[in-house]
Amino acid sequence: MIPSTTPSERLEALILDYNGVIGLQPTPQMWARLAALAGWPAHQVADFETEFWARRAPYDAGEISTHAFWGELLYGQLTAPRGSALLDALLRTDTEMWTHTDDAVIRVLREAHATGLRMIILSNAPHPLAEALDRTPWCSALMSKTVYSAHLGTNKPDPRTYEAALVAAGMPHPDNTLFVDDRLENCAAAAQLGLHTLHFSGDSTALASRITQPTPTVMANGV
Repeated sequence: MIPSTTPSERLEALILDYNGVIGLQPTPQMWARLAALAGWPAHQVADFETEFWARRAPYDAGEISTHAFWGELLYGQLTAPRGSALLDALLRTDTEMWTHTDDAVIRVLREAHATGLRMIILSNAPHPLAEALDRTPWCSALMSKTVYSAHLGTNKPDPRTYEAALVAAGMPHPDNTLFVDDRLENCAAAAQLGLHTLHFSGDSTALASRITQPTPTVMANGV
């Protein structure tokens, strides 16, 4: 387990994962719709999800195209040539199902933004999703910068991703930086670089409590 520590001085930067923190996980109905578009039988949606994630890392890292990604996922003899209506529908449906956000988290981030806190997204995301997120009103209003795996050519938990996020945040000291992610392995990698971490489990109040830093109480004995 990664220790839940608090920056020792004023928090200078907040680096946030997107999916599973700001973004809501897709519903079963969304997965079923995407699987159906890819030609998978209704009783094999779980198998489709397994294959989807097994092939996702190179796509998130920008190593393969949308056409190549879906070419390996289509069921049976189904094809989606470049420029086809099916490929466009797959791309659009895939992207849209990751763009739903947690209203409670957004409220916490709005309050943090009002204090002047620098906030950076660090997300494993392919080019189409990265572009869609950057176009959202909440992202343009709240985030100082965004850092996506597809632009870096590598995914979290590669140390280079966190280093890029620190650069995007203006090089705050790691000890005054909080990284938030729903994956424990990503938090562990950030902690190795000296960042403070929050393994996010969906509780927006836990996020708010880590961002809000009350003035320490001085005990009578000076401890």
